[in-house]
Amino acid sequence: MVAWSEEVDEIIGGDHVVMLVYATPASGTVLLPLNNFGGRDREAGTIRALNTSVGAWRKLERIRHNPKVAIAYHTRAHSETSCPEYVLVQGRANLSDPVPDYPATLGERWDRFEPWTSTPTIWKRWQRIYALRVQIDIEVERIFVWPDLNCLGDPTVHGTPFSCSPPASQRKPAKGEGPRLNAERAAAKAARLPHSLLGWVGPDGYPIAVPVEVVAGGPAGISLRAAPGSVPPGERRAGLTSHWFAARATGQHQRKYTGWLTVSGDGDRLLYAPHTQSTHRFPASRTLYRLVSGAAGRLGVRGARQAGFLH
Repeated sequence: MVAWSEEVDEIIGGDHVVMLVYATPASGTVLLPLNNFGGRDREAGTIRALNTSVGAWRKLERIRHNPKVAIAYHTRAHSETSCPEYVLVQGRANLSDPVPDYPATLGERWDRFEPWTSTPTIWKRWQRIYALRVQIDIEVERIFVWPDLNCLGDPTVHGTPFSCSPPASQRKPAKGEGPRLNAERAAAKAARLPHSLLGWVGPDGYPIAVPVEVVAGGPAGISLRAAPGSVPPGERRAGLTSHWFAARATGQHQRKYTGWLTVSGDGDRLLYAPHTQSTHRFPASRTLYRLVSGAAGRLGVRGARQAGFLH
């Protein structure tokens, strides 16, 4: 069981949006911003703050295949706390069975983001699959706490001891490590967004994510800047996500990449070659959010059935 401080508990319960980090089959990572509903049990060492529509079955399938995940508490935007620390939680994810009308089970905690209790019935019918959700409970293995959101300085580690030895470089991709997208364009778009995180798989298989600054892009990839010593040297698969969100996370802009990371020099030169991208953007409109979330859930039903999440 991992114990955490009052300050860390305030962050876990108060941040508006967190970053879920999970591994890909090729030992890369995907970083996904999610609403934080604040549920946790300090005595049991469990975080019960995350959930996702069953229509997002690919994410659920990867977590089911490899339950080692991380949650990054990386921004105080619209947060209920002003604590300065960057908190990274590592643990094993347990997926619930799909729960019909899941928002109703959270009551006020869901209404913090969306007024579900007062949502008209016609919209609830349209969002039926969106509301059929899987809860993601995290059995906490380890918590890193940096003194500030830039991850400057050394973190305090709670829980299972962490090896200070950097992970070994990974084998180069069969299709080559260079960019497969226009890196200059990707860098320009990502740099406009206020929150950027880089993630990779650590030496014990748990993902790690730290904040980075998108500096520039060119034919060789995207140049990134991170706090000294926060990213290990070597070459490996990595995920990069830049995002923005409005209050209540209704308006969103996300740019998610998977790719190849090369860290050279004394760990101060980071070059990221994007291989795949996934983006979405919509303004802070409740009506548009309901339309899009309802449609996206319905599009994912067939895949959820094939993956065994629906019967």
